[in-house]
Amino acid sequence: MPSSSLPQSVTEKILKSHAAALNGRPDREVAIRIDQTLTQDATGTMTYQQLEALTANRVKTLLSVSYIDHNTIQIGPENADDHRYLQTVAARYGVIFSRAGNGICHQVHLERFSKPGQTLLGSDSHTCTCGSVGMIAIGAGGLDVAAAMAGNPFCLTSPKVVKLHLKGRLNPWVAAKDVILSILNIFGTQGNAGYILEYGGEGLQSLTIPERATIANMGAECGVITSVFPSDERTREFLSAQGRKNDWMPIEADDGAEYEKVVEIDLNEIVPSIACPHSPGNIRKVDEVAGMKVQQVCIGSCTNSSYKDLVIAAKILKDGKIHPDVSLVIAPGSRQVLRMITSTSALDALLNSGARIQECVCGFCVGNSLSPMTSGISLRTNNRNFLGRSGTKSAEVYLCSPETAAASAISGELTDPRTLDIPYPHVEMPVHFVPDEDLFLKPPMQIEDVQVYRGPHMGRLPLNTPLPRVIEGQIAIKLGDNITTDHIIPAGKRMKHRSNIAKYAEYVFEVLDESFSSRAAAIRDNGKHNVIVAGFSYGQGSSREHAALCPMYLGVRVVLAKSFERIHITNLINFGILPLSFIDDADYQWIEYNDELEIHDIHEALRNNDRVIVFNKTKGRSFEACSLMSEREKRVIIVGGKLPYLKQMSQTKQDR
Repeated sequence: MPSSSLPQSVTEKILKSHAAALNGRPDREVAIRIDQTLTQDATGTMTYQQLEALTANRVKTLLSVSYIDHNTIQIGPENADDHRYLQTVAARYGVIFSRAGNGICHQVHLERFSKPGQTLLGSDSHTCTCGSVGMIAIGAGGLDVAAAMAGNPFCLTSPKVVKLHLKGRLNPWVAAKDVILSILNIFGTQGNAGYILEYGGEGLQSLTIPERATIANMGAECGVITSVFPSDERTREFLSAQGRKNDWMPIEADDGAEYEKVVEIDLNEIVPSIACPHSPGNIRKVDEVAGMKVQQVCIGSCTNSSYKDLVIAAKILKDGKIHPDVSLVIAPGSRQVLRMITSTSALDALLNSGARIQECVCGFCVGNSLSPMTSGISLRTNNRNFLGRSGTKSAEVYLCSPETAAASAISGELTDPRTLDIPYPHVEMPVHFVPDEDLFLKPPMQIEDVQVYRGPHMGRLPLNTPLPRVIEGQIAIKLGDNITTDHIIPAGKRMKHRSNIAKYAEYVFEVLDESFSSRAAAIRDNGKHNVIVAGFSYGQGSSREHAALCPMYLGVRVVLAKSFERIHITNLINFGILPLSFIDDADYQWIEYNDELEIHDIHEALRNNDRVIVFNKTKGRSFEACSLMSEREKRVIIVGGKLPYLKQMSQTKQDR
């Protein structure tokens, strides 16, 4: 890390060592070079189509990896076709390909590729998991990742860094999951878009890298840019155990480093907690809601599928049987984890308890399998419990630690693990992990000779037109607060259409209004622009750029909301959809579904200031809205999105 005369945080050290020039006035943005990228199959198909459109010969990052982990259920040819596309396009552009069954991208990347001091950009919101080893690891839309693979810097809002000073140590039966749920209880799930959470304090020394990874992973639910831990002796131990001791370097905050604010967390005071339906931010203490009957328990996902997580569950379940009314599912995060628990007594203990073992994939977390029964109660160790995400809209999904999940699987009801009549099971971290790289495919030496496979269902990459100077729109839907990307475009069984935007767009807002797609298409075909109106925190959750791409395809040109979440507002801009915020939230109350809106002189308004006048023709009155875009983002949206913008910039360079 570069030296500085002023004390620096971990965040400052990494960002400053990766600073890149911005075209034009820096404004409120910083630009950084990206060392590594990752994609997964739910977002990767569009990412690589966009990389192809950028006409790059091969990726220009130090490392790029394409993972297959989300949609491995292969009913019909669509998923298998897309996976073959991803395998061949990875080979063509010099990308490592991680085959289905190798594991969840964040767990595998942490094990095999994470590197302190580097930057990682991933087309998945939980890319921040690798912040646990001292990386700046950021989730983003696929187009931003494609641009980074093509050698472009990544632009982000100049961050405000909050230090979380940890002291003390966790009590028995209290887990890292309880730590991040407590942090979510402090920060909530909205209003944190410009922040980075940086961890420090003496309490860190008691937290293993898998525990830090759980905390960093669910920082995404706070809506922050990312979370970052120092690279310390614990980090060195983990990387050495992975056979990667040469990848370690120390990175710690300097004494006297300044932060936006410091929040002190006493680990001694944290207790078993749970996120109740239907938000990761709906936090209660387990002992306050204990006793309700449970029908399903799922342990896994990128949040809690490490060796430590599964061994502690196995120790709790050892010599016990799950309750006859409970279905227990275990999903190891990687083949390495699966092999490690197989080589010990942990897998036997899980099997003997009556658990079902799922493939090393996202699975139940993303809702493509193991949906709960009608109106069922499901305890899960994953990171999101949005309405309908599990695949059963009537189900109630609760998020908890592996300790709480395992205890509840035995009793058949939500159980505070501190009430178990067994000693707390201590888990020693392995001195050596079993490296497993059999399912990585490295690109060939002659990448230009690779033929890229495209399945017959793959659609064309849709592009937007330049932003018109006048918007003549109709409100196609009016929504409330906390609308997630799962509300906008569902995952689960619909995700197999991810490479065909025309088909996938049929399911926009399906969970809220099944008629939206046909109604929006009719408005578009009638020559008008679609407008979406929403409340606070529009676009929570996934980095899924389909939540912008599919509305764009249906003719959505404006989203008018009280506030937006970080990744989604960037995706809207990247695909030429104008994000506007109410200046006076009271204006949200009197505009209604089907109202016709007009916005004039948009280009001039964006160039001269950030305010536009919106005229409601139906109501006969006007109100002001604002755009909080940077100067670069304004240029992007005026030309119709990031892809045409990058092509325009490339042409400008060639013409010089």
